[in-house]
Amino acid sequence: MDVRVGVRVEGVVQGVGFRPFVHGLATGLGLSGLVGNDAGGVFIEVEGDPDEVGRFLDGLRTRPPRLALVERVTTRELDAVGRGGFAIVGSDASGERRALVSWDAATCDDCLREMRDPGDRRHRYPFINCTGCGPRFTIVTGVPYDRPNTTMAGFAMCGPCAAEYGDPADRRFHAQPVCCPACGPSLALRPHADVPLEAARTMLAQGGVLAVKGLGGYHLAARAADAGAVAALRSRKHREAKPFAVMVPDLEAARGLCELSEAEEDLLTGPRRPIVLARRRPDAALADAVAPGNGSVGLMLPYTPLHHLLVTEPTVLTSGNVSDEPIAYRDEDAVERLAGIADAFLLHDRPIHTRTDDSVMRTFRGRPLPVRRSRGYAPEPIPVPVGRPVLACGAELKNTFCLTRDGRAFVSHHIGDLENHETLRAFEEGIGHFRRLFGIAPELIAYDPHPEYLSTKYALDQDLPGIAVQHHHAHIASCLADNGATGPVIGVAFDGTGYGTDGTLWGGEFLVADLRGFERAGHLEPVPLPGGAAAIREPWRMAAAYGVPDDLPVARRPGWAAVTAMARHGVNAPPTSSMGRLFDAVAAVLGVRDRVDYEGQAAIELEQCADPAETGVYPATLSGTAGFTVPGGEIVDAVVSDLRAGVPVPVIAARFHNGVAALVVDAASRIRSETGIGTVALSGGVFQNMLLLDRAVSGLTDAGFDVLTHHRVPPNDGGISLGQAAVATARG
Repeated sequence: MDVRVGVRVEGVVQGVGFRPFVHGLATGLGLSGLVGNDAGGVFIEVEGDPDEVGRFLDGLRTRPPRLALVERVTTRELDAVGRGGFAIVGSDASGERRALVSWDAATCDDCLREMRDPGDRRHRYPFINCTGCGPRFTIVTGVPYDRPNTTMAGFAMCGPCAAEYGDPADRRFHAQPVCCPACGPSLALRPHADVPLEAARTMLAQGGVLAVKGLGGYHLAARAADAGAVAALRSRKHREAKPFAVMVPDLEAARGLCELSEAEEDLLTGPRRPIVLARRRPDAALADAVAPGNGSVGLMLPYTPLHHLLVTEPTVLTSGNVSDEPIAYRDEDAVERLAGIADAFLLHDRPIHTRTDDSVMRTFRGRPLPVRRSRGYAPEPIPVPVGRPVLACGAELKNTFCLTRDGRAFVSHHIGDLENHETLRAFEEGIGHFRRLFGIAPELIAYDPHPEYLSTKYALDQDLPGIAVQHHHAHIASCLADNGATGPVIGVAFDGTGYGTDGTLWGGEFLVADLRGFERAGHLEPVPLPGGAAAIREPWRMAAAYGVPDDLPVARRPGWAAVTAMARHGVNAPPTSSMGRLFDAVAAVLGVRDRVDYEGQAAIELEQCADPAETGVYPATLSGTAGFTVPGGEIVDAVVSDLRAGVPVPVIAARFHNGVAALVVDAASRIRSETGIGTVALSGGVFQNMLLLDRAVSGLTDAGFDVLTHHRVPPNDGGISLGQAAVATARG
């Protein structure tokens, strides 16, 4: 006897070819029924032999399309109505919004084959896509995910495209952005050219700087081997030293520039296509100005058809903005803001709804380690405990926000540093879009207690119950949520600065923490931050704060005497326990970097100059009983002693890293002896330092600890919003 079953599928099941997949699965098993989208996901009715219905349900769970994320499949019995066909029915936009939106996916192999086929009607078409690839999050305006709720709404399908869209056997069956040269978006070049793509390629080859409209915003492009072009881009963009990303046409070209691990190659070639930070080959054919003083290069492969057509050699592809501004994504705004940088603009007429930067990834022991989570990852949800809906406002730097509902945390795309009106507006617009898109009405708002953060001021202006989450607790909570854990753990939070519960600037913290709360078990001994923010820009000030001798080369800086006096008397020199500032002090003492052009530059260059073969360690003392302190000055004294003894700088840098890793193990062991906790969570921007992370994890593992590190959100402040949301959910 036939049975009829109603099925609901939740997760990322819209915009990924799920309805065509269901249609094919059902008809292949001889089943009848229907499938459609609604505000909750995908609804199905299926009728036929009970065994075949069972196979159908198993296939939903185990063999979904490659971009789908099936979170839940629920069923209910229905009355049989008799065999018929299987139909894709119209979408139902009513009801509570629970449907998830897919991330933007790189062009698939099938579409690339068509684009390269002279006989195909989409030959060399820069907007080719199907249900397995193409724009999603950046074009969606609402749910259900149907063409009228995307920025493709203004492009009416031609006859052949409509036929593909309606054919269950076609790869573009219900592909919402489906289009072709006859009915879809088109390219244009400013200044005008009859053949925009060829003119743009010629301009790049001749050393020009090109603004290119991509998936989530504009990029600025230049030939990566052309020293003049890269220098011009760097000068016009006012970006003195921060490395540029490089797009290469294929994996072989990537291998020619960098030494790649299997995990790095998997990231480069996967459907998400982030920028991957990899070790640069000594003979890499790149202009020095691509990544000055940096042994790594941020590589990415083409992820849109336009990239595949445009990029034929290594090409700098950096965010389309002037430094510190959000990426430009609206056409007229881009032309106005980038006019002083780009020689020409390669535009198209498909609007971008959500501005989205490229994601940046490292790999650590075979797993991704996010540096920036944005395009290709947002808005994929992260599981968290079920609780009241929360809006978490994130930090000031590398801001993201996070909205939670029904055990899902939606961490936003990268917003940027909340230090100007334009970025604040992007933050506010993004929150509004996510609330509408996922139907979330927050009942709690979480924020950093720093009184001057714009994200904090925004939170306090909302008519919602607020929960302040201390910065370093949020870091550890983020690592817990990243790993599906709730604690308690020994939390090691190392970063630049964060507002502490005592009103001072923390940053070298050892916590005992779970999602509800924390205790400060230990920390770096506070030192002055002479000049406040000036000490972050000028690491030599931290060398002065640590009291290094006046006869060292670093002490020859103009203003040294005034800064040491400032530190000694505590005038405009707030105390900080920051581990990031300790790295700055050592980098300055060793002559690696005494002034920075971007955040973390001194620490990055200190890591890169360290000799990985060196095993020596600078020991540190844990002082005190009821909450220990670590005198960072002891480590600085050891650095100075070796420097005076003529020890090579790479050896000293390595011993410093080894010493900090040993400190992590010693502190964790002490806390374990007092609490019995055997799991350590490592978070904060300092743990983007791969040498430190590797040695700390090895030392902790050898000492019998379980170690949690990040793999879904960054350890830096880009992960703070997830931690805030997890804490607010737990406190409820």
